[in-house]
Amino acid sequence: MSPEPSSSRLVSAVRVEDDAQFEAGLRPRTLDEYIGQDRIRENLQVAIAATRQRGEALDHVLLYGPPGLGKTTLAYVVANELGVPIRATAGPVLERPGDLAAILTNLREREVLFIDEIHRMAPAIEEILYPAMEDYQLDIVIGQGPSARSVKVPLQKFTLVGATTRTGLLTSPLRSRFGIVHRLDFYTDADLEEIVRRSARILHVEIDDAAAAEIAGRSRGTPRVGNRLLRRVRDYAQVRAEGQITIPVALAALKLLEVDEHGFDEVDRRLLRIIIDKFGGGPVGINTIAAAISEEKDAIEDIYEPFLIQIGFLDRTPRGRVATPRAYEFFGLTAPARSSTLW
Repeated sequence: MSPEPSSSRLVSAVRVEDDAQFEAGLRPRTLDEYIGQDRIRENLQVAIAATRQRGEALDHVLLYGPPGLGKTTLAYVVANELGVPIRATAGPVLERPGDLAAILTNLREREVLFIDEIHRMAPAIEEILYPAMEDYQLDIVIGQGPSARSVKVPLQKFTLVGATTRTGLLTSPLRSRFGIVHRLDFYTDADLEEIVRRSARILHVEIDDAAAAEIAGRSRGTPRVGNRLLRRVRDYAQVRAEGQITIPVALAALKLLEVDEHGFDEVDRRLLRIIIDKFGGGPVGINTIAAAISEEKDAIEDIYEPFLIQIGFLDRTPRGRVATPRAYEFFGLTAPARSSTLW
C-alpha cells in the first residue's frame, strides 16, 4: 500500500487548502506579536527601524528554511512594520517575463513584493529581476533581429522578499542581490506552546497548559503543524468533551489521529522501518528510498528528512541515509555496530 501523499498528511508542514482560511486569522501582524525566531526578529527590527528613519526602501530580504516555519507570515509582518502594501506571488505562477514585468511596473515607492518558492522561477524571468533588484529598472528589448534595441524602464524603489525551502537551488547572481538573508529554524517546544495557546485564544478554545504543551511537543517544531493539530483536537473536544481541551482530551484526540509523542505519523514510521528492515539501517540512497515508499525525492528531502535529522532519527552520510540508534530504540530494536566513518 502506498503512503498517504505528503500534502494531505496531518503532520505535513506543506500548506493545504484547509490551512489557508485559518492561517490568515492566526497570523501575527507585528514583530512583537511574532513568536520565536528571536535572532531574526531582532535583526529585522533594527533594519526596519533604520530604514524608516532614513525614508528608504528596505534591502531585499531572503527567507529560507523548511516549510511551515513562518516565511510567508514574516513577509507580511515586514510589510506591515514598514507601513506599506504587499504584493504576493509565487515562482511557479510567473510563466512569462511579461507577468513579472507587469507586477514590477505597478509597484509603488517602498512597496513589498513577496515571491514564494522563488527557486522555482524560470531563468528568463529571473534575469528580469537582476536589474530590477540592483538598479530599480527593467531592461526591455523592443523588436527583433538587427533592429532590436534595449529600453530601460525606471521602477520605484521596492523591497523584494523571497522565500524558499531549497536555497541550494538559487543561482548565485540572484542570491547575491539580497542584502538581508535569514534561515528560519525549527521552533522550540516552549515557543510552540506559546503559539498554540495564542491560537487557542483567537479560536476561542479553552485549553489547559498541559494540553497546550502536549500538542506543542507533537508539532514537529513547526507552527503550521501545531495549529493544524490544535484544530483537530478542538473538533474532538467539541464533540466528546464539551469544548474544553484538557490533557486527557488532548491525549485521546492525538491517539485517535495516530500522531505519536514525537509527532510521527504512519508515513514517518514506515520510512524509518523501510530503512531499518529493507536496507539494514542504511546507508541507502535517496532515490532508492523514494522508490521504496512511492514518494517524490524532493518531498523526502524537503518535508520528511529535515525533522527526522533534526531530532536525531536519521543521518545523511556521503554514502546515503542511515537510521540512527535513536530510531532503532524507538522501535524497540538494537542498532547494529557500524563503522565510525558512517556517522
